[in-house]
Amino acid sequence: MTRGVRSVVVAALAVSTSCAYAARPMITDDARIVDPQACQVETWVRHNRGSSERWALPACNPSGNLELTVGGAQTREGGEPYTTDVQFQGKTIFRPLESNGWGLGLAVGNLRHPDLAPARSRANDFYGYVPISASYADDAVVMHLNLGTVRPREEAHYRMTWGLGSEIRMTPRVFLIPEVFSQTAGRPLFQAGLRFWIVPGRVQIDATYGDRLGGESSRWFSLGLRLITPPFLR
Repeated sequence: MTRGVRSVVVAALAVSTSCAYAARPMITDDARIVDPQACQVETWVRHNRGSSERWALPACNPSGNLELTVGGAQTREGGEPYTTDVQFQGKTIFRPLESNGWGLGLAVGNLRHPDLAPARSRANDFYGYVPISASYADDAVVMHLNLGTVRPREEAHYRMTWGLGSEIRMTPRVFLIPEVFSQTAGRPLFQAGLRFWIVPGRVQIDATYGDRLGGESSRWFSLGLRLITPPFLR
């Protein structure tokens, strides 16, 4: 996977707090945000064809309905030195997602590439999307739909993005997380994996495999860790 494709894909990453809803490693986001006055940190490593990434995305909700994420990544392709990405995102909820109900939100963000700034007048990927989620069977199955737009740094116009994912509860602590999404030109991509809560609602690990649906392979593997705090920003 080239760095341009990778940067647009990860621009859609966002965060949430409930053990029954979307979070890293899913690209398709959910209609929830971290609890008021609480924070979380999502970290993961991702191995692509010819490159590797190390990510950390801290997020907090200081005001009650605005989740702010500031984080970034280090990426290495082949034997080249590591390069850096920095991500900023804000997310709010218009209709909270409840058990057996549906929710609606909005997220906007910017993925900056400081290492490319000297060579380009604009080294940013601007994006926004609307997450829609629906819960079934007391959260045994939760579906997520994202519709949005992104303007990669090498393009002058925005393009449409979309994602469709689900979380299927296998045991109280283990979830199956398949999804299909399109954040770049070309064929859509898919990802599937497992999420496991070591400490329910506080400590989570995950593992996924992803690739492109037909055409040239963009295969990747990821391993992640997620830590969630109780409310403390009083």
